[in-house]
Amino acid sequence: MTYVYSSGERAGYIQKISKRGWIFKTWEGELAMANLPGVMPQIFSFTVRNDDIAHQLEKTIGQRVSISYEQHRGLPGTYLGETQYFVTRVSPVTDPYQMQKAPQAAPAEVNK
Repeated sequence: MTYVYSSGERAGYIQKISKRGWIFKTWEGELAMANLPGVMPQIFSFTVRNDDIAHQLEKTIGQRVSISYEQHRGLPGTYLGETQYFVTRVSPVTDPYQMQKAPQAAPAEVNK
């Protein structure tokens, strides 16, 4: 785990996160990446070794997030994780369209 083949970031919606394994438990998850509405998303499978990051991901299921990851190729066995991609950081992504909502009109006063 000391050599990193590649590293990067991906953004999408957390679709699944679960702790799996018979003896050595690892957090395994899926990120659904869709560029356009109505287009079939590409699924990015990942592994999380840090419980704190896994709990952050659990809280953001269904929300858009950005994850940083490191790829470790050629790891022996699956006891370190089921994928080559290990998440190192997660941060929520704010939707620019939600931030531009029109202000709510004040309720009209009733004359007596």
